[in-house]
Amino acid sequence: MTLIADIRKSYERAELNEDASHANPLDQFDQWLTEAIASEVPEPNAMTLATVGSDLRPSTRVVLIKGYDAQGIVWYTNFSSRKGQELAGNPFAALQFHWVELERVVRIEGLVEKVSDEEADAYFHSRPLDSRIGAWASPQSEVISGRGVLVANAAKFAAQYLLNPPRPPHWGGYRLKPDTWQFWQGRKSRLHDRLRYRLDADQQWVRERLAP
Repeated sequence: MTLIADIRKSYERAELNEDASHANPLDQFDQWLTEAIASEVPEPNAMTLATVGSDLRPSTRVVLIKGYDAQGIVWYTNFSSRKGQELAGNPFAALQFHWVELERVVRIEGLVEKVSDEEADAYFHSRPLDSRIGAWASPQSEVISGRGVLVANAAKFAAQYLLNPPRPPHWGGYRLKPDTWQFWQGRKSRLHDRLRYRLDADQQWVRERLAP
């Protein structure tokens, strides 16, 4: 049996300090994401999304970032899913990127809102046909009797909509509007670099170092 407690790694690839980091967290995120893509790390666009339900139990899942700008971080999903229901009841959420090969983590917290219908329509129609049919076929987070349900649903909606399925009313995008960012860079001897950006009362970003 593997002794998990004995697994060790020394983080020595890079550093993150106040002088070399950007004053705006979005610029820092853009730099790190660009570097992750250029480094060809596995799925650099994958992020963990954490939500909290009405029972105060947190839940996480991996989703894919589909856009980011000064307005926030965007992803798409089924509104009827567990995450959709939890966001309907509590619109605050957290995101996390973990680029293992670069020894980097980015954490983002903030308020979540739905993207506009126009934005959701544009993205939906840019997706491959099988993904558009899949949005109709999967009653996400619901109990089903077997995979045959999904296959039958996909065949049904493919026959119904042929090459031009519309965006389902239960499917669209969310945008997290950050009020807090954290950038973590692994360092030797567990003395990691950890910078937090938070909005102050004047809606200006304050950059500060946290103990790892």
